[in-house]
Amino acid sequence: MNVIRDNPGEFPFTRGIYPDMYKKRLWTMRQYSGFGSAEDTNKRYKYLLEQGQTGLSVAFDLPTQLGYDSDNALCIGEVGKAGVAIDTLADMELLFKDIPLGKVSTSMTINATAAILLAMYIAVGEKQGVKTKDLSGTIQNDILKEYTARGTYIFPPKPSMRLIVDSVLFCKQHLPYWNTMSISGYHMREAGCTAAQEIGFTLANAIEYVQTLIDANIKVDKFADRLSFFFSAHNNLFEEVAKFRAARRLWSQIMKYRFSATKEKSMMMRFHTQTAGCTLTAQQPENNIIRIAIQTLAAVGGGTQSLHTNSFDEALSLPSKEAVTTALRTQQIIAHESGISNAADPFGGSYYVEDLTDSIEDKAVEYIATIDNLGGATKAIKSGYIQEQIQTAAYEYQLAIENKNQTVVGVNKYKSDDVELPIFKLDKVNETSQISKLQEVKRVRDEEEVKVSLEVIKFTAKSSANLMLPILNAVKSYCTIGEISNILREVFGEHQENILV
Repeated sequence: MNVIRDNPGEFPFTRGIYPDMYKKRLWTMRQYSGFGSAEDTNKRYKYLLEQGQTGLSVAFDLPTQLGYDSDNALCIGEVGKAGVAIDTLADMELLFKDIPLGKVSTSMTINATAAILLAMYIAVGEKQGVKTKDLSGTIQNDILKEYTARGTYIFPPKPSMRLIVDSVLFCKQHLPYWNTMSISGYHMREAGCTAAQEIGFTLANAIEYVQTLIDANIKVDKFADRLSFFFSAHNNLFEEVAKFRAARRLWSQIMKYRFSATKEKSMMMRFHTQTAGCTLTAQQPENNIIRIAIQTLAAVGGGTQSLHTNSFDEALSLPSKEAVTTALRTQQIIAHESGISNAADPFGGSYYVEDLTDSIEDKAVEYIATIDNLGGATKAIKSGYIQEQIQTAAYEYQLAIENKNQTVVGVNKYKSDDVELPIFKLDKVNETSQISKLQEVKRVRDEEEVKVSLEVIKFTAKSSANLMLPILNAVKSYCTIGEISNILREVFGEHQENILV
């Protein structure tokens, strides 16, 4: 077992990246939210901010994530369903209406179309009179995990990585307070991987991104401090705390010894956490409140920088207003009533937690070494290695539940008759309304300006020049997310998944 030899705020940051952690400043409380129209979601954001939420987190619908407009025939039934529908800058303006972007940080869970949504956010800020350099927030911009666990990719890996490099370079120059990537283990954990795999695969992806940026002649200390991470918090309190501690320690050593980073901020792992959606049950849904509270305690005990708590009804539907309020209150009660925020690394020093920290780190190192031997994360994805590991872990966990070796209260033990719970339902007219708004934007915009903007994107995509400025100009001309994505599809092609059998 490693002896604790570092204090919070000191390399290798096992115990936290700040000396006082939450004693001086609590984590950012973000409730991941988005549904229906931009107007609907705007109302929810304002409500959550009134209730004490301290940062915004945007959920986009599947058409937006996949670069399709709401009027595309492929999108019937999906518009506004899994998040908010954004077709043009007009939607983005409504999404943030009367929300001062210069005073709030915004996280956007967006990957394949991240450059387009970032451009829209910048344009909204300009319309509000906020200087681009004063905008703060995060785009997920993590395409590698999409190929292994989530599926909202568009382009093949090489042009996708180019878009990431272009956005990082652009932010480095124009958005100094913007987190250019949120490298995500959350979705791989949701797909079924273990705690050690979550860390190993996430950091392997991060290594690939860092090397790609270095190969693009960007010095590591010029971009590393704006990289962030995104992890899941599961039910096993001690394992999750140990996982976060191991991740911080391992990342600091990778940055210092593998990539020769010299600035402390380059070695600090800043991460957002979301409680585990895959642990929520439709049976006895009120039990999920307890699960979420335990997971919140794990995230805070592990030193997260921001946190989203799921709502107890999410196994049944999008969260209701009442359920999302309870989720936010869970964070607030733990922040102000539990006492856990009074000490940095409150679990540190426990023989059990220290041993778990060592064990998870050792296993994660083994996964990273295997991926290195395969030629890096992109080649490991192409070979199917990471997908196979996740699928095997998911199968084994499900088998443990079915064989009752893993107890899930209300599912395979302590079952009772289900009580009907009122659930949130989207208005079916939302899709028709969204399409009508899109058609109106197309009717009044300058079509010649649109045509020129799209041609510039195509020309730039065929060159090696940075795509961010042409995309920004296009969104300001009210080009749609589908039009911009389709131009890039013409040049880059589309990724075809390697199906494992």
